[in-house]
Amino acid sequence: MNSELITMLDLLEREKGIKRDVLVDAISTSILAASKKSFTSGTRELRIEINPQSGAIRAMAKLIVTEKITSPHDEILLSKARSIKEDAQPGEEIEIEVTPRDFGRIAAQAARQAINQRLRQIEREMIYDEFKDRAGEIVTGTVRRFERSDVIIDLGKFEGVMPSRERVLTEEYNVGDRLRAYVVAVESGNRGPEIILSRSHPNFVRRLFELEVSEIADRTVELKVLAREAGFRTKVAVHSADPKVDPVGACVGMRGARVKNIVRELNNEKVDIIRWDADPLKFVSAALKPANIKSITADEAKKSIQVLVPKEDLSVAIGRKGQNARLTAKMCGWEVDIQEDKREEKALKHKTDEAAHSLAEILGITEEEALKLTAGGMNSIEVIQLAGAEDIADALGSDIETGQRILAAAQATQKTPAA
Repeated sequence: MNSELITMLDLLEREKGIKRDVLVDAISTSILAASKKSFTSGTRELRIEINPQSGAIRAMAKLIVTEKITSPHDEILLSKARSIKEDAQPGEEIEIEVTPRDFGRIAAQAARQAINQRLRQIEREMIYDEFKDRAGEIVTGTVRRFERSDVIIDLGKFEGVMPSRERVLTEEYNVGDRLRAYVVAVESGNRGPEIILSRSHPNFVRRLFELEVSEIADRTVELKVLAREAGFRTKVAVHSADPKVDPVGACVGMRGARVKNIVRELNNEKVDIIRWDADPLKFVSAALKPANIKSITADEAKKSIQVLVPKEDLSVAIGRKGQNARLTAKMCGWEVDIQEDKREEKALKHKTDEAAHSLAEILGITEEEALKLTAGGMNSIEVIQLAGAEDIADALGSDIETGQRILAAAQATQKTPAA
């Protein structure tokens, strides 16, 4: 047992980082609890003493000296006590060794399971002590195994768990993969403390920027707000109180090196870096670039912003499956409504309707016929006067007689040019 115990102490101290005195105390407690039944006498204030160097195990008890034994578990005869301590007196307490003859074997068999349980408890306590203040940090580990949809990651001395809710939907993990992850929290579960890791948390991107961009780390540049749809797109708004510092340029880096490193860590997730502005209209305009914004208005009472863009820029402004619009709304905290700018179209239609109404009155035709003429490019009396009857008939989809009648009506007006 002695050599086996020393080997175990060395191994656990070296590989688990548990201090030897903590291990010895845990093993002593476990052996004491597991081996009490092997004692037939002398168990008062019983304790287990382990020599951390030699591994020798002794059972020690503090017994009361008496001339006549009435309680074998608590007392020791005066004659026996004086063989240990010459001046022992009745009523005195004396600590003596009460190790049974086969105690080593009994202790080894009875305590092994209790020792393992206690060591697991110590490990859990160490996990909590080491990681309780590391929430919010990025750690690196290796994918060790899968438990249902959770990923178990080896962090060296300890293991962390990345629950399915903290995984990135577009990422696939394999045993042996090296991963960086964000420590969300250290939780106390049924199995003890658990290190909860995440790669989908928005703060994972925030920490990556702090590690990659020195200006953010030293607070020259401030990362004001961040919105993320993990695996697809992230928007980051940055600001600097120093007018000489370009916050966007600092985050992008020389030839885009800094942001490329972050995008690579995120497995090519799209990352937009924009300049933060206290004015929500300017902020939203910057967030929706490169879309060309025709009009932007705010309703402060409803905390909503309406954005009008050209038809060709509508898909750019909204983004794939609405991601750009959603992330912009998350960042500014306002509802963002993006629509196609139809003002020119409406103005043109209004102008066309007015022209058709005027032609219908002058030429004595229906407004439907007048609209067909304007659609064919004949939107004024002057143009109709210069057109042929065949052209008019084609525009209306009618016979030549109708075309001749309308041409005659146009030529009969006062606007007919002088010969």
